[in-house]
Amino acid sequence: MAEAKQKIPGPLAKQYVKRDKEVISPSYTRSYPFVMDHGKGSLVWDVDGNQFIDFTAGIAVNATGHCHPEVVQAIKDQADKFIHMSGTDFYYKVQIELAEKLNAIVPGREQKQVFFTNSGTEAVEAAFKLARYSTGCTRMIAFLGAFHGRSMGALSLTASKYVHRAGFSPLVPGVTHVPYGYCYRCAYNLEYPSCDIYCVKYIEDTLFRRLVSPEEVAAIFVEPIQGEGGYVVPPPLYHQRLRELTDKYDILLVDDEIQAGMGRTGKMFAIEHWGVVPDIVCIAKGIASGMPLGAMVASKRQMTWPSGAHGNTFGGNPISCAAALATIRLIEGGYMQNAARMGERFLERLKSMQGKHPSMGDVRGLGLMIGVELVKDKDTKEPAVELRDAVVQKCFEQGLLILGCGMSTVRFMPALNITADLVDEGLEIFERALTEAEKEV
Repeated sequence: MAEAKQKIPGPLAKQYVKRDKEVISPSYTRSYPFVMDHGKGSLVWDVDGNQFIDFTAGIAVNATGHCHPEVVQAIKDQADKFIHMSGTDFYYKVQIELAEKLNAIVPGREQKQVFFTNSGTEAVEAAFKLARYSTGCTRMIAFLGAFHGRSMGALSLTASKYVHRAGFSPLVPGVTHVPYGYCYRCAYNLEYPSCDIYCVKYIEDTLFRRLVSPEEVAAIFVEPIQGEGGYVVPPPLYHQRLRELTDKYDILLVDDEIQAGMGRTGKMFAIEHWGVVPDIVCIAKGIASGMPLGAMVASKRQMTWPSGAHGNTFGGNPISCAAALATIRLIEGGYMQNAARMGERFLERLKSMQGKHPSMGDVRGLGLMIGVELVKDKDTKEPAVELRDAVVQKCFEQGLLILGCGMSTVRFMPALNITADLVDEGLEIFERALTEAEKEV
């Protein structure tokens, strides 16, 4: 239950924010002055003792909630044994066990191998390099609205906001962006299903005919649900058509599951909702309940690069691997199923609000990856950016942590084990904040 002991932010929080500005890079994106002290499950407390419901899970990272006792114990047990022994130079059991587990749960029956990283961005970088190496091709296709990271290769694939790219050119050459399957804002002014998934047909009919030879394309990078782009769920058959296209031209399909994977959508990997098997899967965020870990999982026939071609000192850190194994056990043990149930609860409540609120243009999502796109007018669909930002701020002031994404979307991404009571209470705060903001903005 959200409970404020004093006006938010409190005096200690204000002090830390002031100190932060002196010593932390201004490139960080802070939406409001929440200064974390401790957390348990889906509740967090700031340094002034104010309690909040957390619908962010550390940006979809804390899959098992804050400080799950089984994850904490796994971390402690491994720390008692050893903390680091670089997995690219030596062998250790917990890294091998995690690789075996990932190979078993990632879609596809073909034998796979794992490259461990510290983050999602590094997993994407590894996939970018491997795709070029294993195919001998240089070009990539990605999507407008995509977010794959901010290091130079990943940034070249990213097309979410111009601020990510401004001032950093030239980027890695050879990446072409096309519109994503965003039905609410179709780039072609078509409607599903009469469009016949034209957003995929465009790649073959226009891009491959006029601009890019498919014989030069190593891979198509795609998020099964766009994350930073607005929690956009593509239409049925979208990913199946992409798979058919890549198969036709012998192009790799790289599935970026960094935000959508690890049980978040009610399946272990979001691409499973479409029954598609990718060639390469990028994983991070929810894999280790907050410990830094990423992975790039590819079919063994793609893992053709030799010893020394790519490495990572800290990737597959033993403590992170132990946390990941505990996390996966919990996800498979019921948290993934809870995500599906609680996701239905979220969508039902939000869609019931939609008719009462002129600003709620679109409600979409799978499992606990849900977006509400706010608009100035439901007919014109003009993004309500200021309203969205006001709602996020008001929720914070009333004891709920949420974040925005896309042009004007509010996203809900709580821990997979969140309870129904906290879902209901958090949505009450959200609706109250939305009602207030609609009157003021």
